[in-house]
Amino acid sequence: MADVARLAGVSAQTVSRVSNGFPGVVESTRQQVLAAMKELGYRPNSAARALKSGRFHTIGVIMFNLSTTGNTRTLEAIATSAAAEGYAITLLPVAVPTQDGLRGAFTRLGELAVDGIVILMEAHLLDAATVTLPPRAHVVVIDSNAGDRYCVVDTDQVGGARTAVEHLLALGHHTVRHIAGPADSYSAERRVEAWRAVLRERGRAASEPLRGDWSAESGYRAGLRLAADRDCTAVFAANDQMALGLLRALSERGRRVPQDVSVVGFDDIPEASSFIPPLTTVHQDFSEVGRRCVDGVLRQIRNDREETGTTLVPTRLVLRGSTAEPSRRS
Repeated sequence: MADVARLAGVSAQTVSRVSNGFPGVVESTRQQVLAAMKELGYRPNSAARALKSGRFHTIGVIMFNLSTTGNTRTLEAIATSAAAEGYAITLLPVAVPTQDGLRGAFTRLGELAVDGIVILMEAHLLDAATVTLPPRAHVVVIDSNAGDRYCVVDTDQVGGARTAVEHLLALGHHTVRHIAGPADSYSAERRVEAWRAVLRERGRAASEPLRGDWSAESGYRAGLRLAADRDCTAVFAANDQMALGLLRALSERGRRVPQDVSVVGFDDIPEASSFIPPLTTVHQDFSEVGRRCVDGVLRQIRNDREETGTTLVPTRLVLRGSTAEPSRRS
């Protein structure tokens, strides 16, 4: 900094103000300092700045399962939103959400020095692991029912599932079968509860959901069972990948979509419009979820206080070719 000041003919304090983006520096002086920085190859020392300000401008992200569409798209949105605010992210994936694995991830995160943490993981896993958060780290949890303990951002799981089931009933289907996600998933369970609630409110029968693991293969296996049931005319799948497997199973068993069976998915992945037929599905705004997570962390950092409560990002039903009124012979 002293070298830059000498070359630019200004004080070290002026160099510091330009380096940190403070206002009040005459434009010609600012350009003079920037030119000296470029000539000397000067870059601000981020470690020294962190020691001075007490902030590292880094957000840690802990997540389980990097393979699902929702997680990868949310992570992308977090990284993009953080970069726009001048923050980097440090990703710590947890391969298996055991207590030791979670504790280890939080320990490593503390060693890496972060200002805030975004957690893409069920709150009950956090509680079971009795994790210790890094000091002064502010936390936002995605996809959780822990709004009384953490700052939570989530898609409106219940509203989205209700819309899907109500759409199928409005078309005239007597009831709706469900391919659910894993029982230990908060998102999956909220969608199951909403599906059951709508059928109960309408006085319709609700069979036990068929369980999948979010994969197309698990949707295919469930679909083979549903295809054998000639009374099945409408299915709500808890995500688009399982809906894709269902479509394959129905096709192999000669059940036409939507003439014989209507199908609705959840997520609205980019490929959903290219399914055969194009998939009617519930759109999740993963970009907005990621943006609100970063906003929540930065708000806590700037106010230097923790927050609790839940922010829900709305969903919407995208109508395509996989749903229709039931045929008379169904």
